[in-house]
Amino acid sequence: MKEITIRKIKKPSILDNFEIIRFEDLLVDKNMEEGLHRHDFFFLMVLEKAGGKHHIDFNNYPVSSNTITLIRPGQVHELILEKGSKGYLVTFNSSFYNENKDILRKVAHYNYYKFDKQEFGKILSVSKHIFEEFIKKEVGYKKVIKANLDILFVHLTRDILNKNAQKEQNNKYEQEILDKLTYLLEHEACINKQVTEYAKILNLTPYKLNSITKNLLGKTCSQLINEQIILESKRLLLATPNQVNEIAFKLCYDDPAYFIRFFKKHTGYTPKAFRQHFR
Repeated sequence: MKEITIRKIKKPSILDNFEIIRFEDLLVDKNMEEGLHRHDFFFLMVLEKAGGKHHIDFNNYPVSSNTITLIRPGQVHELILEKGSKGYLVTFNSSFYNENKDILRKVAHYNYYKFDKQEFGKILSVSKHIFEEFIKKEVGYKKVIKANLDILFVHLTRDILNKNAQKEQNNKYEQEILDKLTYLLEHEACINKQVTEYAKILNLTPYKLNSITKNLLGKTCSQLINEQIILESKRLLLATPNQVNEIAFKLCYDDPAYFIRFFKKHTGYTPKAFRQHFR
């Protein structure tokens, strides 16, 4: 069975699976055009000036100035970044940045950030510092790069907090639970399809877990599980040539016919019709 193309960091020998490049060095006379694929690392774009198109898990995201886009390992995306775009592309994996996994999980929960010019200037300054350290590689540069990543993620965390400032204080605990659940679903939804399994991992009752997801998203945990399975199904249907029965087995369905009924119930299309219509 063919898998979705997985991109890896081009030069893993450089700085323990970390790399940063300037877009102005890469996009002098051509666009960056990347078809559907996924990464085994975090993909972070700091865009000072930009235009183009970007689809992440089949959702459209703006490509514009003063923005940050952060893609988690495993997400599927396709990107057109126009020549003349300016900013930085940072790629790294969890083996490089493992000092504060909680903050990384929190900021990576959101794919897109938009800032005003003043606040973005601070982020751009941090990014420039990271780039300079990466190029010069002076004594202690790894520590300096990681410290500056900490600062960058603090800026993203502040943006999240500012957007959610109107929410009640007691929602913080529930949001933490939801963040952890989202992470689990991305990694286990095709294996564990029962609410009870996630409730057990999170040390909650199924009733409490459903209460949290309903309060924050208006959806049951079961609905979120199904949505994640459908998302992965769409990824495999559009980004690989695999047969429907192969995809069903990949998603841990022993009966392909059941998978077809499940997919049609939630999308209105059979898997085959979905592939033909959207490819």
